[in-house]
Amino acid sequence: MVPVQYYLLVSAAVFCIGVFGILTRRNALVFLMSVELMLNAANINLVAFSRFHGNLTGQMFSLFTLAVAAAEVAIGIGIILVLYRNFADVDVTNATTMRW
Repeated sequence: MVPVQYYLLVSAAVFCIGVFGILTRRNALVFLMSVELMLNAANINLVAFSRFHGNLTGQMFSLFTLAVAAAEVAIGIGIILVLYRNFADVDVTNATTMRW
């Protein structure tokens, strides 16, 4: 059996990669992928602790998080398409000039 600390180490590494992607990149698609990495790191924690405690609560929360992530991607892709249509680029620094 794999100790829970290994899962926590992998989760922390994935979360740090996601935070690094958000802080250093200006591309909106990279933002979406970084947020997905951070949500998946939280899912790894939920499933690891669920397995450690022997119940299914963490796995149910993980499924709920995956559903929220899918909705977030659908809305994010729509925003990225509008951004590309208006500015011919997906750089998020251009979005500060968007006005009605």
